[in-house]
Amino acid sequence: MKLSLPGFFSSTAARESDAFAQRSAMMEYDQLLVWVVLLLMLFGMVMVYSASISLPDSPKYASYKNFHFLMRQAMFIGVSLVAGLVAFRVRVASWQRAAPYLFAITLVLLLLVLVPGIGKGVNGAKRWLSFRVFNLQPSELMKLFVVLYAADYTVRKQQFMHKLTKGFMPMAAAIGCVGLLLLLEPDLGAFGVIVCIAMGILFLGGINAVWFGGIGATLVVTFSMAIMLSQFRRERLFAYLNPWVEENALGKAYQLSHSLIAFGRGELFGVGLGGSVEKLHYLPEAHTDFLLAVIGEELGFAGVLVVVVLFYWIVKRAFDIGRQAIAIDQTFAGLTAKGIGIWIGVQAFINMGVNLGLLPTKGLTLPLMSYGGSGVLINCLGLALLLRIDYENRVLMRGGRV
Repeated sequence: MKLSLPGFFSSTAARESDAFAQRSAMMEYDQLLVWVVLLLMLFGMVMVYSASISLPDSPKYASYKNFHFLMRQAMFIGVSLVAGLVAFRVRVASWQRAAPYLFAITLVLLLLVLVPGIGKGVNGAKRWLSFRVFNLQPSELMKLFVVLYAADYTVRKQQFMHKLTKGFMPMAAAIGCVGLLLLLEPDLGAFGVIVCIAMGILFLGGINAVWFGGIGATLVVTFSMAIMLSQFRRERLFAYLNPWVEENALGKAYQLSHSLIAFGRGELFGVGLGGSVEKLHYLPEAHTDFLLAVIGEELGFAGVLVVVVLFYWIVKRAFDIGRQAIAIDQTFAGLTAKGIGIWIGVQAFINMGVNLGLLPTKGLTLPLMSYGGSGVLINCLGLALLLRIDYENRVLMRGGRV
């Protein structure tokens, strides 16, 4: 049998070329995820401009220009994208080593918010630290760092996850401290998101089912007590249950009733971009907590459906990346990816539920879209970490090192 050397070398070169092409394809970052995130942020920036353009007509914002919030949101997005690029360069192992320290530092920041003269209050709630140029909301930082801390804790304590004293109690104590500080601000919405993140990661990490059920029951009691012991929260809950009573519609359910009116006006395809009436000083915080209501009024059911589908895709992709990481024995990375999916999904669900009247009114923004520097920045950092996990998955699957 004769061996044709030219044919042999050409076929070998072709196989090597195909292998190189496959390796190159696997090394590419998740471009679709990047484009979906960018689309949500840019869409949000347009809607923030639309929702805030008339605010300078009111005495509260009389010194502002019509494009004030647009320019600030554009600046927030630019800074967040740069921060995301830097975060993407950090190895997942480095995030894991830093997780306990980041959690502890953010816990101190949550404590500083409550210190008179340091924390900044808005509308009766002290949730910000003022640095003159910008305001930092530590509860937003905690949403990301509790993902890292819970994932790292689950990996370190894997053999104790079925035990009460060594598995459940330390994590419960840590989340309890966070919850206490958030309730003192008060920020029940952020506490709810953080609890869902921690519980979700513990459940995925294999915590004892009995203890998990016990946690759920304890949290139901805790949130019920927080509502019962607060007259403001009780009034808001009763108003949510019947927002169209005149007393409620002009009081605690004012935002909710006008949000529902906005969705009703929008119908299927909306009244047109910029055509919202509710944003004309009827719907408070239209550019932050109730941005979805403006989308519903101006772009209708179709616009809201696009937002829902994009968020669903991000959450699904996060769980797919997490499942892939766990399959190649990268447990911390896998739990972190799924934790990011839980965080984005739960916060988006609560914000949408509040806007649609499915949940009582809470001060939670729509991730990536609502006006605010801290929220957009931390969302970008979390999604950059998700992209890094996916990148390392691709490298490890082709036999490389990270």
